[in-house]
Amino acid sequence: MSIQIAKKYVNALIKSCDEKKLNSYFKELKSLSLLYSQEKFLNIILSPDVKLSEKEKFILSLNQNNDEKFINFLKLLNKNDRLNLIPLICDELRYQVAIENNEFSGIVMSDFDIAAKKIKTLEESFSKKFNSKIKLVKSKDKYPGVKVEIDDLGVEVSFSLERLKAQMSEHILKAI
Repeated sequence: MSIQIAKKYVNALIKSCDEKKLNSYFKELKSLSLLYSQEKFLNIILSPDVKLSEKEKFILSLNQNNDEKFINFLKLLNKNDRLNLIPLICDELRYQVAIENNEFSGIVMSDFDIAAKKIKTLEESFSKKFNSKIKLVKSKDKYPGVKVEIDDLGVEVSFSLERLKAQMSEHILKAI
């Protein structure tokens, strides 16, 4: 339910802004979203004991963007008691901008270091495959092999060493 509400706010933002403003709004929403990981911040935003007017002053004091439209957007979120949706709105806005620009990001996970050249090769391959610009970030993980996730496109590709060993054993046993 919250995701659908966030999508409505994002659609309204997209229809009312140009690309430059959307990018600046996204940056500001992203910085506000990071605050939602702090307990003190959440206590203020989610508390029913804090008045809406005080929440509005608080969220506006954290805002770095002086654009009147963005300030009104934050006021509207506060008025409708939707400040808790800011992280969802940020994620949805990032997704919509990615679709519009045909640029997506993903993660390459493995339990060993992967050279930057290999990451670049993977980016180029996935970019050709999906006819869009793909940016991959490497992440050290406990995954025994290599796993590439591009969530916005719904893509997950993995090369597991365990699975490869099992398939080789199975093939050898069939050959005998």
